[in-house]
Amino acid sequence: MSVVASIRKQLVPIHPEGYLFIALFALAALALGWLWSPLGWIGWLLTAWCIYFFRDPPRVTAAREGLVISPADGRIDMVGYFVPPAELELGDKPLPRVTIFMSVFDCHVNRAPVAGKISKVAYKPGLFLSADLDKASEDNERSSMIIETPVGRFGVVQIAGLIARRIVSFSREGDSIGTGERFGLIRFGSRVDVYMPDTAVPLVGLGSKAIAGETV
Repeated sequence: MSVVASIRKQLVPIHPEGYLFIALFALAALALGWLWSPLGWIGWLLTAWCIYFFRDPPRVTAAREGLVISPADGRIDMVGYFVPPAELELGDKPLPRVTIFMSVFDCHVNRAPVAGKISKVAYKPGLFLSADLDKASEDNERSSMIIETPVGRFGVVQIAGLIARRIVSFSREGDSIGTGERFGLIRFGSRVDVYMPDTAVPLVGLGSKAIAGETV
C-alpha cells in the first residue's frame, strides 16, 4: 500500500459531525496566517489534527454470538466489578465493567458492543473531570443507554472528559441496533464504560489497545 493510500485510509471518510469544526479551524488558520505566517502554519497543523480527530474509518466486526465488542478506540483503563450509574436502573450490585479511555488522538465514533434493542437512553449533566479518574463515572457529564439482548442487559455509558464538552447520540429509545453499528460520538477526549451481565468474562487486560467495532 502506498503512503498516499495509507493516509487516505486513515482520514477518509470524515464523520459529518466534524465538518463545521474543520471549517472553523481552517478559517482560523487563514486568519492567523494573515496576521503572522508562523501562526498560520500552527493553525494548519491544528486543522490537520481536527480532520484526523473526526475520521470515521470502516471496521470489520466479528459476527459470532456471545461476543462483546469494544464500543470505542482507546486504552483499556479499568476492568473489574463496579456499581452502574443509578439512571441505568441496573440495580446496586457491582457488575463486570470495562472502561476505554479515548485520547484526543483516538477515533471518537462509538459503536454498539452488542446487538439488541435500546430500551433506555438517559442524559445526566455533570462535571468535566479527567476521564481517566474513577470518580468521573459518577461526577462527569454522561449519556447512558441500555441494550436489551437475549443473554441480558448491557449498559453503555459515554462520559465527557477534561476537554470534551459535547456528547452526541445517534440512537433513541426503541431503536434496534447491530453489533458494531455507530451510536454516538464525543468531542474531544473522553471515555466509554460497558456494564455487562454478571456471567460475562472480560478478555482484555489493563493498558491494552481497543479498536471500536473490532476488539473483543
